[in-house]
Amino acid sequence: MSERLIPLGEIVATHGIEGWLRLRLFNPESDTLSSSQEILLEKAGLATPQRLKAVKGHSSRLLILLDGVAGIDQAKQWVGATLSVAEAGLPPLAPNEYYYYQAVGLEVFDANGARIGVVERIWSKPGGDLYVVKGEAKEYLIPITKEIIEKIDLAAGKIIINPPEGLLEL
Repeated sequence: MSERLIPLGEIVATHGIEGWLRLRLFNPESDTLSSSQEILLEKAGLATPQRLKAVKGHSSRLLILLDGVAGIDQAKQWVGATLSVAEAGLPPLAPNEYYYYQAVGLEVFDANGARIGVVERIWSKPGGDLYVVKGEAKEYLIPITKEIIEKIDLAAGKIIINPPEGLLEL
């Protein structure tokens, strides 16, 4: 895997004695992973290519089984690893859709053209996801909702928002 890698989640625990691993997805609604898919596991500065043997949902997590992992003892070594996939392996999107990682680095402007800052990361919370925007003087948390996000222009590298009164003062 020599192309751009997209982190999808973190392995948080083992599950059972057969070698299953619990994966906390960074985007819980994602259906990007499938059996026989090539992945990369990164832990302690080392990146190891792997192949998924099986994938299944479990509560709010995803369970994965790695090819060649025969039990809990072999699986334990991957707890704490970040699971990534090659960008080319991501499913194609419908028009006007984007992957969250594509928003990181975009400049954010309000509807009047005033620059707010740059998206540093996405913060997933139970009540909804937020853009964490680094401004000149402070950091802003912008809810990712259709009521606030007017336009995302990946080609131009910017996001236009229409914040409700008081949002940028928080």
